[in-house]
Amino acid sequence: MKESAIWKNSVLLVHRVLGVKLFRNNVGQAWASPKSFVLKAGQVYRAKGGERVLPWPLPVKFGLFKGSGDGIGWRKITITQEMVGKDIAQFLSIETKTATGKPTPEQVIWKDNVNKDGGLAVIVRSPEEAESAVRQMDL
Repeated sequence: MKESAIWKNSVLLVHRVLGVKLFRNNVGQAWASPKSFVLKAGQVYRAKGGERVLPWPLPVKFGLFKGSGDGIGWRKITITQEMVGKDIAQFLSIETKTATGKPTPEQVIWKDNVNKDGGLAVIVRSPEEAESAVRQMDL
């Protein structure tokens, strides 16, 4: 199964069964021109060969953090004793991999730090693994 299919099915399963809220977190970099060089909507500069050209390109980084999970969100949990009946959101990060995919060192560090600080971060290879990981973390 492709990583994108594992992601989609994991999100559907943990949301439907466990009420988890997850949002796609694409991390990377793109290029853009300063606003003063943008033409009318939909127009771009073209070189003689037809390729699109960005004058004075600037890097634009997107996503939460290098190594952060494919999905970022939360799950609602109820606190006991002094906060009886109050719900809080526990931070959640799910990284999906194929059966043979390996997490990067940054992804492992992210997962370890989120878990150390009380959130839930997992690396999964199937929707069922995602559901199981979230269920096992129930307080």
